[in-house]
Amino acid sequence: MNRRTTALTAAVALAASLALTGCSSSDDKPHLEVSGAFIPQPVMDMAGGFLTIKNDGGTADKLTSVTSPLSDDVTIHESKDQKMREVTSFDIPANGELKLERGGNHIMFMELKSKPKQGDKVSIELHFEKADPIKVDVPVEAPNHNPQQH
Repeated sequence: MNRRTTALTAAVALAASLALTGCSSSDDKPHLEVSGAFIPQPVMDMAGGFLTIKNDGGTADKLTSVTSPLSDDVTIHESKDQKMREVTSFDIPANGELKLERGGNHIMFMELKSKPKQGDKVSIELHFEKADPIKVDVPVEAPNHNPQQH
């Protein structure tokens, strides 16, 4: 009976470890990290937001929306052929990144509730198709701020 108990215990332990492995596999969901975020100090009642979202996971995701106390009207835009248009989402490739940058894809804050000044921080929350939302305190930079492209 002792051998049977040991075998049963081993089987339960193996099943539990397989179940946990299935839940914690690093390739079954996106692993998102935000860097380089900034908002140029607005000069009108709207502002742009820029950042990079890196995905170290083996599964792609999508940025689906952005919310912020700065504005009730926050949208995501792409720039193509020197025209800007609102989109419903941006792809974040597996083991890749999404760059929102000046002259390209970006976040738009319309009808600002206040005008943040250089040195302030603006709270935003990024919403994704698969990953949990990410809150970021975004620094407000000079109106002409444009980090060097690598």
